[in-house]
Amino acid sequence: MDDIEIITNKKLELEIIAHGESHSVCNALRKLLMEDEDVDYAVYGIDHPIVGEPIISIKSKRTKNPKKSLSNASTRLKEQCEEFKKLIESIND
Repeated sequence: MDDIEIITNKKLELEIIAHGESHSVCNALRKLLMEDEDVDYAVYGIDHPIVGEPIISIKSKRTKNPKKSLSNASTRLKEQCEEFKKLIESIND
């Protein structure tokens, strides 16, 4: 990820631009965010297939912090990638 730009930062809502990312990372984050019971919804969109930048929108339930939910999801994604990497490495042994 090249950079993250915050567009909206409210108590229950967070909207960011994930510069340099594609559907792969954004869809994985969206899936993990939707598994979080504190998240009401998480969506992303890319306006233009060639030059568009993904915009990720998160809305939290109750008084939960959407930044915390995003941080938790990114940590879980990193852990899953490490597990997958180990599986791939075991195939090559």
